[in-house]
Amino acid sequence: MKLKLPLGLKSYEKLKRENYYAVDKTLMIKDFLERGNEVTMITRPRKFGKTINMSMMAEFFDITKDSKDIFEGTNIMKTEYASQMNQYPTIFLSFANAKGVIENIINVIKEELLSKYDQFSYVFQNLSEFEIHSYNLIKKELMDTENKSLLVSDGLSFLMEQLEKYYNKRVMVFIDDYDVPFIESYKQEKYEKIWQTLHNMLHSAFKTSNSLQYGMLVGMQRVGKSSIFSGLNNLYVCTVKDWEYSQYFGFSEEETKSLLEYYELSLNEEVKQMYDGYRFADLEIYNPWSIINYASRKKLEPYWVNTSSNKMIRKAMAMRDRSFDRDYENLIRLGTIKTFVRMETSFYEVNTDASLWGLFINAGYLTIDEIISERDSIYSLRIPNEEVQKEFQKLTAD
Repeated sequence: MKLKLPLGLKSYEKLKRENYYAVDKTLMIKDFLERGNEVTMITRPRKFGKTINMSMMAEFFDITKDSKDIFEGTNIMKTEYASQMNQYPTIFLSFANAKGVIENIINVIKEELLSKYDQFSYVFQNLSEFEIHSYNLIKKELMDTENKSLLVSDGLSFLMEQLEKYYNKRVMVFIDDYDVPFIESYKQEKYEKIWQTLHNMLHSAFKTSNSLQYGMLVGMQRVGKSSIFSGLNNLYVCTVKDWEYSQYFGFSEEETKSLLEYYELSLNEEVKQMYDGYRFADLEIYNPWSIINYASRKKLEPYWVNTSSNKMIRKAMAMRDRSFDRDYENLIRLGTIKTFVRMETSFYEVNTDASLWGLFINAGYLTIDEIISERDSIYSLRIPNEEVQKEFQKLTAD
């Protein structure tokens, strides 16, 4: 019996223990440890493996688990870093469900933090009088779903401190879809309501806390240093134009070929034209969501573009000016365009043509074909493949 295809799977433990097909990305752990950046942010388009990679990282380091069978035979176990497995207290947060009205966004963040307080309840058994007071205030705020404010700025850092004290080891922190609350609040024009508390929470956890070993955040968009990460000078950012971690998101041609052949399909020109075409740094990358769906259904259909309502992009397009339209027309006519792109911030922070092009790149609707001038941020852009082509035209035609 063939291995199952991991359609929409989010748990690395389930991927490995329940006979799913797995592309080995475990050397990401080696790179993470060797680089030694205190806080790393990685931006990639949706459905390119961010969640499963964060789950993998958390599974590997989590001191409360025994993950030998999960990582048996993987590439990381052939390195000296195998000894780091299950050696750190680890917090894994996801803001993926922080969507909808602003009240729901706030409650999802509260519930996510509260679940970690419940998970690690044993570390709160021997608190000082001052710590008991702090703990009670935090728990009360997290449990109050009727209060639509979000005041637990030190909720994450306090948990980190208690974990370090309990295990006498500093803490690994992984946050998946960190940018979802900002994207969702931006859609509702209530960005500022979310901004301040998350700024304070992440700043206290990643900048001022002495309990942090390493942290990693992943999302689709970068929220600029000028806002939420102001003062966080230990942040190392990796976008689609950077070589660091570029091979760990999406499938290489070799990985795609192996997967398709396992399911008795071939990597022909039609498949390449439909799902290939992304470039992360100098690597040619296939859309993993589309490849997995194609292997399952064996039909060349636009799987990836049907996974999102694209409200954020549509709202951004409604705010574009004529200069963007001129460049867009050249893109459609010539198949490529050379333009100034702003990647260091998000479109909902700085509304310019350059940041709108950056939004399209981060969202996966465009890819960088060539870096013309890194210093001047001038890039050659193109639509990656046929799957995206029609959707891109629809977005800009609306």
